[in-house]
Amino acid sequence: MANDLSPRLLAIVDALPLRQGMRVLEIGCGPGAAAREIARRIGDGHVLAIDRSAKAIAQARAASRAEIAAGRLSLRQVAIEDFNLEADEKPFDIAVAVRVGALDGRHPEAGKIALQRLEAALTAQGRLFIDGGDPLREIVIRG
Repeated sequence: MANDLSPRLLAIVDALPLRQGMRVLEIGCGPGAAAREIARRIGDGHVLAIDRSAKAIAQARAASRAEIAAGRLSLRQVAIEDFNLEADEKPFDIAVAVRVGALDGRHPEAGKIALQRLEAALTAQGRLFIDGGDPLREIVIRG
């Protein structure tokens, strides 16, 4: 439920152009509160939440048992600059990142690699949103 979201994360989730059935990649998911809310909003869609931290993934897994069991959420420990779609994995409609140094300008070299990974992981119409706008800004990764 949205009640475990901070006001800032709730504003970010509210600003996403979510639709039923979407595939969403959340980058830097931490304990998974936003991923659970996104999964709730997209119905029979799917959220893959990733984080480079094993501790964050363990926390998210413990707090997200219902969503994982329902097949609406999966978790993976990986940094975005190391991310690849798995062999049978479909691309994502949108990606969202909050406080991810590779995407917010703090680590520009990792950011170049991350954008290449995202281009390969998103559909042709896929969109990337990061924090730092009001409350989000969109990063164009194609063309």
